[in-house]
Amino acid sequence: MSDKSVLAGELSFVGLADCFQILGGNNSTGSLHFANPYTPTPGVIYFVDGNPINASTGSSHGLDAIYSLFGWTEGSFQFLEENVSVDHVVSNSRMEIVLDAMRMLDDGLIKKVGSAFSEQVPNEESQQASRAKDGGVPVIKGAFVDYMYVVDEDEFRDGTKLVTEGGHGNWIWVILEGTVKVTRETSNGAMELARLGEGCFIGTVISFLEREYARNATVTAVGNIQVGVLDTQRLYQEYISFSNGLRALIPSLDGRLKKITDRAAELFEGKSDTVKLPDDKKLVLKQGTSKEEAYSITQGKAHVVRRTRNGYLPLMSLEQGDTFGNIPFINMGHEPHHASIIASEDLKVNKLDVKTLQQDYKQLSGIFRNLIESVCTCVSVTTRLACKL
Repeated sequence: MSDKSVLAGELSFVGLADCFQILGGNNSTGSLHFANPYTPTPGVIYFVDGNPINASTGSSHGLDAIYSLFGWTEGSFQFLEENVSVDHVVSNSRMEIVLDAMRMLDDGLIKKVGSAFSEQVPNEESQQASRAKDGGVPVIKGAFVDYMYVVDEDEFRDGTKLVTEGGHGNWIWVILEGTVKVTRETSNGAMELARLGEGCFIGTVISFLEREYARNATVTAVGNIQVGVLDTQRLYQEYISFSNGLRALIPSLDGRLKKITDRAAELFEGKSDTVKLPDDKKLVLKQGTSKEEAYSITQGKAHVVRRTRNGYLPLMSLEQGDTFGNIPFINMGHEPHHASIIASEDLKVNKLDVKTLQQDYKQLSGIFRNLIESVCTCVSVTTRLACKL
């Protein structure tokens, strides 16, 4: 093992998805190296602040190489903590990559490499059985649980509703064991938004700020589950110590989750034209840009729009107090990599100090970073659902 190695093991015991979870939870920077006796070429994934930015194995590079490595069921890995000087070519979030890889594995789109698969060709029956697992919906996993913030534990039986849409409350749970499904009622019946597993939160990053925080989805136990109750008083004391920039940013993230959930429900009901773009619209931020700037809206509205196969899909409107742009630690499948920002001529903004925000974020406790990432992941997953409707 190298002197720089801080994590090593066998893929048969710790899979690549678990490696992503560990490295992401620790905001690790370095290179994750793989060796597999069933393939002649090694693999490597490069991480910066816990996020994969590039990879290679054989003739594959970037995102294709990462997906290929998810098929390695055997072999060894080691993570070297070091500075990384490779091109940043991967813009997808960790959880987006994991969910896509799990789906592609189920669909037989990623070749599995190991002793059990050296001569095995997946058949349609086995793929359908795999897709049927967990209701055909991939389970989102969170970071490892920090028990210092858990003040009590509860257990719920299969089918129990932990949270009911339209209800109120300011508590936050973290899932210790098991899975829950998140649904939204619509005129076309219940729409399943996501399934959450260990390390995920039930409740958003600002639930504890309002005594009667409105819940906009129903959360139901899938099988028996165990959850931990978080110390909201301790979370509040931490929150009020944040910089003004972070305290302004976090509610805007929570607002995006509410808005994209509402938008997904509208699209599920067949209402495609509820987000109106202004006649005097102008392009403020183009999808795919590398522009490293972010802004806070002081007047007017901005609109988040994603380019899809069927044209441009308006996702939501942003208003005074909301933020938009390229913030390094915020990856929710929106701008700048996966959506554009369109605004009316009366839009006025303040430019944010992104470097200071990044420094402030790195000083946060692990639990708050995980809460922020959880909201971003849910926004990303719900956005992908909305774009498929």
